[in-house]
Amino acid sequence: MKILNGKETAAQIRQELKEEIAQLKSQAGRAPGLAVILVGEDPASQVYVRNKEKACAEVGIISKGFHLPAEITQAELEDKICALNEDPEVDGILLQLPLPKGLDSQRCLDLILPEKDVDGFHPVNVGKLTLGLDGLRSCTPAGIMTLLKRYDLSVQGKKAVVIGRSNIVGKPLALMLLQENATVTICHSRTQDIASEVSQADFVFAAVGRAKFVTREMVKPGAVVVDVGINRTEEGLVGDCDFENLKDIVSAITPVPGGVGPMTIAQLLLNTVQSFKLRQK
Repeated sequence: MKILNGKETAAQIRQELKEEIAQLKSQAGRAPGLAVILVGEDPASQVYVRNKEKACAEVGIISKGFHLPAEITQAELEDKICALNEDPEVDGILLQLPLPKGLDSQRCLDLILPEKDVDGFHPVNVGKLTLGLDGLRSCTPAGIMTLLKRYDLSVQGKKAVVIGRSNIVGKPLALMLLQENATVTICHSRTQDIASEVSQADFVFAAVGRAKFVTREMVKPGAVVVDVGINRTEEGLVGDCDFENLKDIVSAITPVPGGVGPMTIAQLLLNTVQSFKLRQK
């Protein structure tokens, strides 16, 4: 059984990027720039933003933080995004979600230029993914695909079950798996028999937000399990999969924490560098 170590893989990617960015900087005269917008004082968002800014500093990406008050108006926030769209030294714009109540996050995401949309949420980038065209990809699912590739786990011709249909993980992940020639089933809250679907899967991707939702009885021996969930419980942080009871029957599994989470941030860095290179052309 392999532990798919996202923490180690992300560290390798950061080292590779550090070297690449040093080269890019000498050629272009500047390093890639990422603008991070944080609105309000949400503690979880503050932690995520700190981690992203730290990762940028490690690889040599210039991170510009904009920590805005929760009372900001929609118009003021939109003006800030438009100004960053125009800034030639900003290659990527990241709007940390969720926004405080009263602000329209979709309108703000739609305003970010598709070529600066390092989160891969803009309708243009989602459309490109759907059509199989090159574009910036949503960080968590793209990070998962990178992790599988780094461990030489091919989904081609395999049955993949994605549990969860969010716009951030489930839907884009299903499209990326299709692109790699997997046969994909998406399960969600209205699926009649999730256990039956999961039991047939060679690859299981759990992004449902329920602690230990995927049990040993659901998963066929030898399957690969990727756990996207992170849930705070009395016993600490646990995923959407019952790791302890699954680890001795699966062929590979991601831990929580230390699996998908670090890969999401690594993919954000990769997207920022991709955006920088395209803009330099």
